[in-house]
Formats: sequence, C-alpha cells, structure tokens
Amino acid sequence: MPVIRDIPLSLKIEDVLRREGIRKHSEVRSEINILIRELLASVKKTHLLEPAIAYEIYTITDLSQRQLSFEDDPEVHDSLLSSVLHQTTELAVAVCTIGPRLEGQASDYFNQGKPLQGTLLDGIGSAAVDSLSEEVCKFIAKEASSRGYEASSPVNPGMPGLPITKQWQLLKLVPAREIGVSLISAGIMVPRKSVSMVMGIGPQMVRWTRAEVCTRCHLKETCPYRIPA
Repeated sequence: MPVIRDIPLSLKIEDVLRREGIRKHSEVRSEINILIRELLASVKKTHLLEPAIAYEIYTITDLSQRQLSFEDDPEVHDSLLSSVLHQTTELAVAVCTIGPRLEGQASDYFNQGKPLQGTLLDGIGSAAVDSLSEEVCKFIAKEASSRGYEASSPVNPGMPGLPITKQWQLLKLVPAREIGVSLISAGIMVPRKSVSMVMGIGPQMVRWTRAEVCTRCHLKETCPYRIPA
C-alpha cells in the first residue's frame, strides 16, 4: 500500500482568508494580511507542515445501487454516489494529512493568550489540507491516465452517498497509521487536519468543479467556506 511524503504545497493569503470565512480580500485590515504573511513564513521556516498521503487502488468486482465489492476483499461495502461510480472499474481510496505540528502550534498560541495568531494559523492549516487534497486528486488522475482511464471527482465522507460513519472503513483500506492518522469517536480523524476520499477510475468519469461540489452539500446556504457557482 503506497505512502507518499514531502509533497510541496502552495498557499495563498486568499486561500487562508476563505478558510476564515472571509470572501473579500478588500475587507481585511492590512495588519491581518501582514500577520498572515508572517505566519506563512514561520510555517515554512519551522516545517510545521508534514504532508503525507496513504492510498490504494482496488479493482471493483461487483457494483450495484446497494453494494460495492473489491477484488481480494470479501467484505461488501455500502454504495457510494451512483453518479460518480457509473462505469467505474477501479476505486482509489486515499487519506492525507498535514501532520500534528501545526495544530500543536495553534493550540500553543491560544494557551499563550494569542487567539488571533491561533485562529489564523488554524486557517492556514485548513488551506494546506485543501491544497493537499488537490494534489491527491492530481496524482490519482495521473494514475488513472496511465491505465487509459479517467478519474472522477473526489467523494468525501459526509457527502451525499457516503456517510461520515463509513470513515472507519476507508481507513482500513489504506495504511493510514503509517502516516500517523487514526480515528476517534464519531468518525473524527486525528490529526484533525486530515482528509479521506474515494475516487472512481474508469471511462468517462463524472467530474465536478469545486463550486459544483458546494452546490451538492447540505450546508450550501450557510457554509462560510462555500465557493459560489
């Protein structure tokens, strides 16, 4: 089961602000922009980001509206989004994380009475996970292309068709512990800045833009991180 480390991540102030629920850069005071730049520089200098990906690609032996079976895996898994899995021949399962160091530093800021630094650093961590997720999608797309196929858009636990309760099944399918990721109650991953996903591989896979993903989410009207269509 493959593990990838040392993935370069590109972070922009706009991405951090979006993760703080701020959509218009012009609404931000210059002091906040300066502080974000300082924090981004500190994150790079102190190596707070330790991005890692654990993934596996499974051959699908049975696919219906109610169940999904993998080659050499006798367990039958609940179905995912049928629109994504249509014509799927393989399923990529991936877990990625930026590690615990940034989260620990953010907690230290709060404990030191520096809530603004802690909040902004947490936003940097969320933006880093977003960037890492995009790198996972690019990598799986290349894997699919090498097989003469396409890769679907990612489906994350909590999206329609993949309940958050299925998180434990996904982590069993990849070497998550090798990159330091585990689960606590309610399907929450530790470190918190971690993401799991599945992607269908096959001919003519369904792809969504990030804005289209937001329109499918049940929080689309209230989420401060929503990307407008």
